Amino acid sequence: MMIHEITSKVGRYKARRRIGRGPGSGHGKTSGRGHKGAGSRSGNKRRAYFEGGQMSWVRRMPKRGFTNAQFRTEYHVVNLKSLEDRFADGDAVTAETLSKVGLIRDTKKPVKVLGEGDLTKKLDVTAAKLSKSAEAKIKAAGGSVTVVEKKKWTRVPGKPVKAAKPAPEPQPETQSDSSEE
Repeated sequence: MMIHEITSKVGRYKARRRIGRGPGSGHGKTSGRGHKGAGSRSGNKRRAYFEGGQMSWVRRMPKRGFTNAQFRTEYHVVNLKSLEDRFADGDAVTAETLSKVGLIRDTKKPVKVLGEGDLTKKLDVTAAKLSKSAEAKIKAAGGSVTVVEKKKWTRVPGKPVKAAKPAPEPQPETQSDSSEE
């Protein structure tokens, strides 16, 4: 018998395991939970990363050095060949228009234009970053390039913003009177 020969009625559902119904069932006495330990107790939940009590993977991995993952900027990347296919001569290319034609998912991330492919149409491109080759090809085709300033990073989500300490005020200088004696 092959797997495709099993009818939907016969092979659809697996029979429920009836536990705690005596030794003849094969699932009696401890009901498949074994003897003692946390797994035999009610209310036990095993975490996805639990490794039976041995040192977990995340704790065994060395943690040193610096990572820029929190602060890096991720861009939507668009090539010139895609702009050539989707836009007409004289169109304005912005994050909104790229989203409408389906080249980027949303306008949350900044857009970076790369110079892969040829451009024959005059386009007005507005993006956060452009490669040198892309900028040269756009200008050679008679188009214009506008670089948009990206939003400045404000803070890491979940961490409080530290207020800047005010500068100490200068103290007035006092002259000691040694002539009073």
